Amino acid sequence: MDNWDEIRSAAEVARQGTVSAAASVLGVHRATINRHIDSLEQVFGSALFQRHARGYSPTELGIELLRVADATEEQLSQLIRRAHSYASGLSGELTITSITGIANILLPAINEFCAEHPQVKIRYICGDRLLKLEYGEAHIAFRVGTKPKDPDNIVRLFTTLPVGLYATSSYVEKYGAPKDSSEFHKHSFVGSNSDSPRAPFLAWLSANVPNDQIRFRSNDVEVLEQFVLDGNGIGFLTGERSQNRSDLVEICTADQSWTVPVWIVTHVDLHRSAKVQSFCKHLKPG
Repeated sequence: MDNWDEIRSAAEVARQGTVSAAASVLGVHRATINRHIDSLEQVFGSALFQRHARGYSPTELGIELLRVADATEEQLSQLIRRAHSYASGLSGELTITSITGIANILLPAINEFCAEHPQVKIRYICGDRLLKLEYGEAHIAFRVGTKPKDPDNIVRLFTTLPVGLYATSSYVEKYGAPKDSSEFHKHSFVGSNSDSPRAPFLAWLSANVPNDQIRFRSNDVEVLEQFVLDGNGIGFLTGERSQNRSDLVEICTADQSWTVPVWIVTHVDLHRSAKVQSFCKHLKPG
């Protein structure tokens, strides 16, 4: 069937019950509707309607045509919506990367974005490996520590995370608390698995605590924090993990250098894309 208009006309008559009502809905003349129906019945070799004084009633073939027309119109509507999504750039996949330790402050934005743009698939990659934006490995990266300096990237500060050095009261009751850094050698600490950690507070720990006293190591910040909260040693906790915990003892006054800046990094070629800009609107710095 070459002429979709003829099928639309017949389907509308089946819905409305009269040629006049169908013509009004479609914005065409009654004669056009009648011509379309006659043409279709000639092609099919069978009647689409029973004509009577009150109007038109679809035959079994007419009912089947209406069913096919409804399904086709829905598929065309879906195609149009997809086309609009592609045209706006809000479709396909959006890849976000960060270290695992800041997932909790990004997930609310990811949840909101997914709800607003269900046609976009999110790939969230957590880990220490720096995905290369210039190779298309990610659209948006959240980096911690020193401000990234790649000239091909757009970098802006997202938030800063306060950090403190803590132990649980159960640890302090059992082993005491160091009076100052001169007593660090008497205690167990938790630290990074990396020889050159990017997080400034973990770098401070490596520089100020004897290597032998770092009794537990991991490349996952959340694992390190939980190890401290379980009473196994002294280590760093971000503000969120240390709030409202009466069983924590702050080992020393927080150093200004421990504060963790979190940077939003996008490649210059993708920074203005609809997906990147739309996701960034959902970000709410903590």
